[in-house]
Order: sequence, then C-alpha cells, then structure tokens
Amino acid sequence: QVQLVASGGGLVQPGGSLRLSCAVAGNIFSLNAMGWYRQAPGKQRELVAAIRSGGSINYADSVKGRFTISRDNAKNTVYLQMNSLKPEDTAVYYCNAEVPYRREGYWGQGTQVTVSS
Repeated sequence: QVQLVASGGGLVQPGGSLRLSCAVAGNIFSLNAMGWYRQAPGKQRELVAAIRSGGSINYADSVKGRFTISRDNAKNTVYLQMNSLKPEDTAVYYCNAEVPYRREGYWGQGTQVTVSS
C-alpha cells in the first residue's frame, strides 16, 4: 500500500530556512501532481505549492519567491525548500499525491514547522 512520509520540520528563526521532504513508499500509478499543504492553528488547510507530472508549478501568493517545490523521481521524493521564513509560515505541513483514481489522493502524516524567535 502507498504511504507518504513527511519529514524536515522543526523550529527556525524568522529569515531562516528549512527543507521538507516527502518520501513515497509503494507505487503510485497515473500520478497527476504532488503538493504541499499546511494548516495553521485555527485555520483551514491551504495549498502551499504543487508540481504537476508535466513539470508545471504553482505556489500560494504568500510563499511566492520564498518557497521552491521540486521532485526527485529516482528517489520517489518531493521537496519543499523554504527560505526567508516568517512567523506566519508556522503550521503543520502535509504532502499530498493527486491521482485520477482516488478522490482523496494520498496524504503524509504532517510535519510541524515553527518560525519563532
């Protein structure tokens, strides 16, 4: 069965950087896209960044110019490089695989990112 394992979260000061990783175990067929979502306390889950199988990428306006999503197909891993972090980036970050045959896709367990002095 497919499992997504997210890692790389932690505590960082404003202006710092973190790189999140999402490793995929098992085979995902007909993959449309992979993305990162986040959910802050008291907030709804929001899309942060997504990369389509064809290579197109989109970001939330709040992270444009600071975050970079990338994929290593050989390692079955998607990354989120987060630079110039702000306190408002504090959230639990979830990775997701979008597929045409499973409505909810596949989700990782989430990794906590805290940006604070």
